[in-house]
Amino acid sequence: MADKATEFTFQNEMIQQLLANGWLLGKPENYNRELALYSEDLLGFVKETQDEQWQKFCQLYPHNPEQSFLERVASQLNKADPNAVNKELRTFGTLGVLRHELRDRGTRFSLCQFKPEHDLNPDTLHRYQQNRCRVVPELVYSPWATAAHEAETGNKAQAWRIDLVLFVNGLPIVTLELKSEFKQAVQNAIKQYKTTRFAIDPVTKKPEPLLTFKRGALVHFAVSQYEVYMATRLEGANTFFLPLVVV
Repeated sequence: MADKATEFTFQNEMIQQLLANGWLLGKPENYNRELALYSEDLLGFVKETQDEQWQKFCQLYPHNPEQSFLERVASQLNKADPNAVNKELRTFGTLGVLRHELRDRGTRFSLCQFKPEHDLNPDTLHRYQQNRCRVVPELVYSPWATAAHEAETGNKAQAWRIDLVLFVNGLPIVTLELKSEFKQAVQNAIKQYKTTRFAIDPVTKKPEPLLTFKRGALVHFAVSQYEVYMATRLEGANTFFLPLVVV
């Protein structure tokens, strides 16, 4: 119990640092497990920065434009990229969706505004300032860890929680497992990723959208006060973590 209390203290300190630098605090229950999106931020960014395109989209999908848009984004995350040479990289994935426009029946949306090189274009600068960066603690991520799924299929995934997940405009960017060096070594966080954080759930045999390579979070960090390790692809025991230098 003391170990967990120490870890929560470390977790809270990290959250407070993020909030002090403009991040928003999210709630796990607001996360869309099926689509691996923080819906309100994705929709909020698009509506606030691209209202004209959003109104066109609403005319195309008048019954439920919000859900239609979320599903369109999720489809793009999984969609094949015909320009990719490497077969393994032939999906747009999270990075591709952040970098390239999303198009649908004549509408065009940017889902992220990268920092402009200068301040000469006020519209671009304003859009950059509207980016929504959010941290969500204790996130139960699996869409298969529900009573409804168990009732339907007889199988239920473990309701594993990730200590922190970072989102940009509703798209997952980073997952973090934290360990306080006062009680546990960072290697315990690495072990956690290798033994309980699977891209394919071992019980249901279904993909976990948040943890799927390219389609989910871009990078996974094992973090303590003194050490940080990162992995870009979760492959169970074969997951490779690269050490980073913390300055």
